[in-house]
Amino acid sequence: MSKIEQSGNERECNTLFQESALILGGGYEMPGAKIKLLIVDDEPMTRTLLSQIFTELGHHVRSAKDGFSALIEIRHEMPDIVLSDLNMPGMSGFELLSVVRRRFPSMRAIAMSGAFSGNRVQPGVAADAFYEKATSLASLLKIVNTMAQPEWISSPFHPRTLAPVWIPKNGHDPAGEAFVTISCPECLRTFPRVHGEDIGPIHKTNCTHCGNLIHYAIIPPTGAAFPQPFQQKPVAATTTTTHLSLLASNLESEAERLHQG
Repeated sequence: MSKIEQSGNERECNTLFQESALILGGGYEMPGAKIKLLIVDDEPMTRTLLSQIFTELGHHVRSAKDGFSALIEIRHEMPDIVLSDLNMPGMSGFELLSVVRRRFPSMRAIAMSGAFSGNRVQPGVAADAFYEKATSLASLLKIVNTMAQPEWISSPFHPRTLAPVWIPKNGHDPAGEAFVTISCPECLRTFPRVHGEDIGPIHKTNCTHCGNLIHYAIIPPTGAAFPQPFQQKPVAATTTTTHLSLLASNLESEAERLHQG
């Protein structure tokens, strides 16, 4: 992890810590509807803090470190809502949310990221809402509480975004052309396709085996520009702040102090 990435994670966790102390201390009205929530993030401290917050609010919470682990959790028990980071090693949130939309269309999905600003879901990201990390936690709680309402959970007819197949670039072929390997969701066969240097937004091609029309998007490399409506956040200067390893114990101490007071 780079120093810049570590600094960003520290800011995210510090924001969660500060607002979670208020929530765990009784400064937030408990929601009426309780849901099964799956939190997916490769940063352990973020998973821990978010899990503590939503558990304290009465929700049934599980967590996973990446998309593959999330699919295992979903296989064990279907959540009502999945809250997933976008940039993760292994299976990214881009890929996970696309799989969830195709296999479990009734499941609500919230994308989150600390790399982009705004509150709109980018075309191609198969989510119902977006939360910008290190911003007010109240906005995330509002999103979850809205989705937790029975009429939202039970209705499969909310407008849904297109769920393209998210894939990484595979390098260059012998002729020097950039290419991707696409897996057809219909016949399950793979085939290569030469691709230019542009990253998005969404592309179309027909399967070379069965002719099925496939919508796909390229997973953006770290630091790459991303099309609107997401706006990439400027890189912040590296700072040395509270160590992540101390945040969980600080959270527990603060919550205990507020409850005793």
